[in-house]
Order: sequence, then structure tokens, then C-alpha cells
Amino acid sequence: MSTFHGLEVARRALNTQQSALHTTGHNIANANTPGYSRQRVNFTPTEAFPTAAMNRPQIPGQLGTGVEAGSIQRVRESFLDDQFRNESNKLGYWDARATSLSKMEDVMNEPTTNGLSAVMGEFWQSLQDLSVNPENTGARSVVLERGQAAVDTFHYASDSLKTIQKDIGSEIGIGLKSVNSLLEQISGLNSQIAGVEPHGYLPNDLYDKRDALVDELSQMVKINVQKTPSGGNDLKIAEGVYNITLVSENGKEQPLVTGNRFNQLGFADANGRMNDQTPETISSIQLFTSEGKALNTSIPFANENGTIQFAQGKLRGMIESYSYSHTNANGETVEKGLYPDMLSDLDKMAFTFANAFNAVHEKGTDLKGEKGKPFFELANPASFEGAAKGLKLADLNAQDIAASMSVSESGAVNAGNGQNAINLSNIQSMILSDGALKLEGTDETIDLPGLSAIQNGSLNSFYEGMVGKLGVNAMQANRMGQNSLVLTESVEEKRLSVSSVSLDEEMSNMIQFQHAYNAAARSITMVDEMLDKIINGMGLVGR
Repeated sequence: MSTFHGLEVARRALNTQQSALHTTGHNIANANTPGYSRQRVNFTPTEAFPTAAMNRPQIPGQLGTGVEAGSIQRVRESFLDDQFRNESNKLGYWDARATSLSKMEDVMNEPTTNGLSAVMGEFWQSLQDLSVNPENTGARSVVLERGQAAVDTFHYASDSLKTIQKDIGSEIGIGLKSVNSLLEQISGLNSQIAGVEPHGYLPNDLYDKRDALVDELSQMVKINVQKTPSGGNDLKIAEGVYNITLVSENGKEQPLVTGNRFNQLGFADANGRMNDQTPETISSIQLFTSEGKALNTSIPFANENGTIQFAQGKLRGMIESYSYSHTNANGETVEKGLYPDMLSDLDKMAFTFANAFNAVHEKGTDLKGEKGKPFFELANPASFEGAAKGLKLADLNAQDIAASMSVSESGAVNAGNGQNAINLSNIQSMILSDGALKLEGTDETIDLPGLSAIQNGSLNSFYEGMVGKLGVNAMQANRMGQNSLVLTESVEEKRLSVSSVSLDEEMSNMIQFQHAYNAAARSITMVDEMLDKIINGMGLVGR
């Protein structure tokens, strides 16, 4: 055994403790860096002396030869990462849905004194006031003004909903660009990591960057992450490259990142190239290469039964709100979505309201003794689509309101008869049965063939159902979003308890490693004194 064995042991100790101090300093420097995972030096004793061999020296036993930094490893628990990404995925979905419904509630503005229900209520009240004094010109003018207010409110609701829907469509386009950017960055980090690991190193900071990107991606879409070794002389604890797939609701997976290659998500134009514009309704999402060339893989958003198949996440939540379509078993295209459904219901209500009001109005007589004219006009009388936007007040004056039901024997208008005004004010609660309107207090019904988009119930009950459904959906989205947030924060707290930097702990480690470093330095001093005695203080006899 060499006389200088003690120096070598102490030297190794100095280098290793110094590495530990440098790593501790790196942790302290990144204590507030988002996504950073604390690192530690794995101390490993070096091979003992002598090695087992036939020509080994005959000494009582093996002597330790010191310590070395086996590896510098980040402290991370992959199980908590998987949990966090699952919860973050749910949070992204419910957050997107809750945000869309909250904006819809702001537009509908119910129940308040400024919503459609209140405006319609004022319109019905003006008709009741007119029935008391049907010859009063002022009361008639109020009916026209309140009718115009109802029209304006339908226009406002329709325009506002369509504007928000368009904004959501833009957000979907931005979301897809964000997803594609994340995929590109992850593939780039995979390439860097694959170039480092085969040399026996652990690129911990690159691992952290990649995991932060994967966390962000998991909020947008549901993904599955598989680790593949880099090969070469990579360590067993090396994390390798990430292969990421998009997971649909039916369990089918589509490749997004494979090593240093990545695919993109988007919409195809007529030439099969990636289109930056979100279509009016989304039936599928196309897979593209990194160069923007369409692959033979189109991911349907929903199956023929209307069941959504696309991966859960923020992107799906936005598309559900915006507009999506599927082809049913009969080959028909069916459009769905929170905003399309609300717009459709609003159109149905405006269409039925206008036609029912016109039908009752035409049964009465105006101040001139003439049959009532249509009170409202529709841009497309044959279809309820776009009725809320296309609704307008007919070109009438106050005398044209058919508030009465009869004329006198001489042919003069019985101005005091306001029965039709009462009938008009009761339209809100008149029962529609298979499209036929039943006048209250009588056995008379008014057929509305093709003119009623609401087949059963009343206008009031239909609108209450619209608002009630909106409220229930919003409440569920908020509740589920809050539950997902609590679970996400709980998992994140556990993850931070494992991976985050504790300054108290790092200061304790610093003192520990510093003492070890000082002790190793003292050991070198001790060996130096021994060697000085051997070299300079021995062999002096006879001089």
C-alpha cells in the first residue's frame, strides 16, 4: 500500500464534499425558480484496496479508498407527476367550460331587471294596460316601444353570444398553436437530453424544463408519457427521452412526440395544408407533420351517436362551448355545443314568439275596424334559424294595433273592447300543444303549421327551461372546477414537499458538507506531518 494512500483518500473527500457544496449552492440559487427540482449528490465509496486477486498483498483486510460523487440526481417522484397531470387535465377542461358558461350568463343576465325575461314582462304588461283603455294613443305607443325593446333585446343576446362564440373560436386556434409549440419544445429537449445521457451524465435542469412543458401540455389535452432509454453509457437512473401520445376517450392513442420528432394538431384546408382559421363547426382534428403536411390521421371529435371521443382537457372544453358536429347513422350532420344550443333555443323562442303573436294579433281589429296586420317580421319566415337576429317590428303605427275583437252593428269599432289585447298579453303563458296555440279561457286554438319551433309548453316555460339549464350547467362546471382545483393543489403541494428547495434544509446541508470538507483538509495536514517526519526526520543516523 502506498505511503501516500491517506493523501489520496483525503483528496477524494475534498473533491466530493466540494461537489456537494456546489450542488447545494445551485439549489439555493434556484430556490424561487418555477419548476426547479432540488438536486443531491449521491455519495459512493470507491473500490476498496486491495482488489481480490491471486497476487494480492497479505494484509489483515481491505482498506477503504475514499468517496466519490457517483451522480448528481434531482429529487423527483414520477408517481406524483402523473397524478398532477391527470388532475391538471380535468382542471383545464372544467375551467374552460366554466369560463364559457360564465360569459353566457353575463349575456343572458338572468334573473335581473335588465334581462330578456324582464323586457318581455314589460311588453306583456303594456298590453294588459292597453286592454283597460284600448283607445288610448299613449298606451298604444308604449306597446310599440316595448315591442321594439323586446326585438332589441333578442338582437343583443344573439349578437353577444355569436361574438363570444367567435372569440372562443380564436382561443381554440391560439390553444392549438400553444400545443404545437409545446410539442416542438419537448422534442427539442428530447434531442438535447439524448445527446448528454449516453456520456454518463444526468441533465437535471433539462429534465425540469421538459417536465414543466409536459405539465403545461397536460392541461390542454390528455396525454400518455412513455420513457425510452437514450442508450450508450447512460446511467440506470437516467430518465431517457419522452414519447408522448394523445389519448382519446375510447383509449385510442395518437403519436405527438417520438424522440426528437413531433406531430402537430390543427385543421386542414382544401389543399390538405394546416389552416390557422378555426372552422365554423369542428368535426375532427387533423394530425400534421412538423413541416405542416397532413398525415392520414383525422381524429373525430365525436362519434355517430354524438358521444365526444376527443381527449379531455382545456382544448376540448373550448370546442364543446364553441361548436362541434358529427355525422349520425342516417348521414345527417348534427351540430352541438353550448353556444350553438343556446343560440338555437333563442332562435326557436323568437320564431315562435313572433308567429304566435302575429297569429293572435291578426284575429283582432284595429282602431279603423280593419283586421290586424302582422306585428313582427322575420328575415326568414320559413325557418327558425337566425330568427333572434332577423326579428324586427313591422311598420305599424299606434292605430294599427289590433286590441279589439269586435265592431258595432253600424260598423264602427268597439274601441272599449280590449279583449284581443288581453289575449296578446296572455301569449306568454298560452300552452302550445303540437304547435297549436290554445287561447286561455276558451276552447279555441290557433294552428301554427310550420310556424312554431316550440311544440309543447309555453313561451315562459321554454325560456325558464333555457335559463335553468344554463344555471345548472354553470353550477356544475364551477363545482367540478373547484373540486379539480383542490385536488390539483393537493397533489402539487405533495410534489413540492418532495422536489422544492427548502432553504433551512440546504443551510443545514451546507454546514454539514463544510464540516466534512474541513475535516478532509485537516486529514491532509495530518498525513503531511507524517510524511514530513518520515522524509525529513528519519534516516539521520551516521551523518
